[in-house]
Amino acid sequence: MKDFWIACGHHLLDRSANGGLVITDEFLKAYFARPELMPPEDACAVERRLHREMLAHPRRAVGADEIAEIADADARENWQFVLAFRDLLLRHPTLEAAYRMLVRSGANDLPPLFVNQLVHVILRNALDGCEDPFVLRAAELFFRPQRILPHEQALLLGDEEVAGGRNPTPVLSLMSMLGAATEAQVDVVNEDNAESYWQRSDYFDTALDLTAGGRGPSALAQAMTRWISHLLGIDVTIEPLRELRDARLSWYIGLDADATTIGDRLWRGEELDERSAGRVLALFRLTFADTSLAIEDLRGEPVYLILAMMSDQKLRMKPQNLLTGLPIKHLEAVT
Repeated sequence: MKDFWIACGHHLLDRSANGGLVITDEFLKAYFARPELMPPEDACAVERRLHREMLAHPRRAVGADEIAEIADADARENWQFVLAFRDLLLRHPTLEAAYRMLVRSGANDLPPLFVNQLVHVILRNALDGCEDPFVLRAAELFFRPQRILPHEQALLLGDEEVAGGRNPTPVLSLMSMLGAATEAQVDVVNEDNAESYWQRSDYFDTALDLTAGGRGPSALAQAMTRWISHLLGIDVTIEPLRELRDARLSWYIGLDADATTIGDRLWRGEELDERSAGRVLALFRLTFADTSLAIEDLRGEPVYLILAMMSDQKLRMKPQNLLTGLPIKHLEAVT
């Protein structure tokens, strides 16, 4: 079996009997070894001692009074965030359970970085055994902000951190973005180069073609199907659509904040202006394998999924909406 996304740390975690990710000291130590928590040369004695002890005993209790004794304000904030994240993971039997609790509670006190990293490793678990590079590249949308890359009639997405702010051309040269001269390229994933994804999956330096009718939308649909199945134990079918022609929008899920706004307008029966309609990147129809799972008023009705870009041509997908937005009676967990 081919490995991918090694940097997410999935190999540092244990597995529950149901396949969920179980926290380990090794995984926690990797967080305490992050550069943001490494005490600089001028760090106070409290910060140095705390860092040393957490690397040795990553589960030990840390009181607010101990954090308050750290001299540097930025260091105090970093420690508060990472300990809040650690405590969230320790309170639940699996990382999946911790994530479900986090999204259902609506809490937003953790930095997006931590939430995206949690999505990253859980999605790695959900996609374990997947050998389709198109699905894996599409799944990067769950935890990596994207930028729309102009290219004739194709809809290309590049990683925001790699491609952001440089107005790259469709044949993307990573080094030209960084101001260096080299032949290294960020390639659009296609049938000819898909196998190279396995060697570069942790670099996020490939682009996805999300043009309607191509492999991209179908790959994203497969990733969303695996995500829902893994976290909710529900079997669904998701199919890409070219347009919502004559569709009765009984229920919809915006896969990002802008898509939710567009969905609200469509549900109210408003006509989208050309600019708003042009921000819709992809449309999907979701149906339940077991229709009895849906709330009574919507049994037999499909759920429409909308993906849109922001006005600055960026995309920040919200995978939690797939868990909290489904019209189902019970959210039973399997991991």
